[in-house]
Amino acid sequence: MGFDETVLLTLLIFLAATLYSTVGHAGASGYIAAMAFVGVAPAIMKPTALSLNILVASVGTYRLWRAGLINPRALLPLVAVSIPMAFIGGAVQLPVSTYRMAVGIVLAFAGLRLLIDPREKATLNGGSGDVRIPLPAAVIAGAAIGLLSGLTGTGGGIFLSPLLLLLGWAGARQTAGMAAPFILVNSMSGLAGNILSLRALPEELPWFALAALCGALLGTQLVIRWLPVRLLQYLLGAVLLVAASKLVLT
Repeated sequence: MGFDETVLLTLLIFLAATLYSTVGHAGASGYIAAMAFVGVAPAIMKPTALSLNILVASVGTYRLWRAGLINPRALLPLVAVSIPMAFIGGAVQLPVSTYRMAVGIVLAFAGLRLLIDPREKATLNGGSGDVRIPLPAAVIAGAAIGLLSGLTGTGGGIFLSPLLLLLGWAGARQTAGMAAPFILVNSMSGLAGNILSLRALPEELPWFALAALCGALLGTQLVIRWLPVRLLQYLLGAVLLVAASKLVLT
């Protein structure tokens, strides 16, 4: 990778990490889109995106935990089934053209729904909040999203967040608090499912990691301190549309 491409990709990774961190995401779909834009080889994309995901989600999880926005009791049923499914998905290589189109359409619908009709819960603006997910639904959703996260090289947040909001299971800040740790454990599991892919990590990874770290610090500060709930939901809608575009067009 040339110097100009490295600088451009580093900047794009910083921007993706900042935007995605404002809604509790780690940015894998944004990193993949950025790498596709600068012409990175496909074999490098998945392990690089998951590695950056782990870094950014670790920062987000720590800071959101300190802010009291993570609900372990609600999170446990989701991750208990998603972790093994993400491992399986990470080990499987499937033709994905039809799948990418279908998932892209679903994400686009969810993104437009949040932009047109954001679901705000004023009572959940602060504190740990009240996240209520029926146990059967949590098990089914965790398994499905875990498998999808492993197959796609993402942490699953782009699937979990709209589900929590659109079904009224959590408010915007609590959704961010659920997404960050969910993404962290699934990214680790997905990468472990295809550990040999680490051989394809680029030599420029330290620069990308630094950019992602700076973006994560900025984005989590925005979500914890400054951004209103309705704006967070608009941002999530925009993130979903970006991810949908990446899935359909790249």
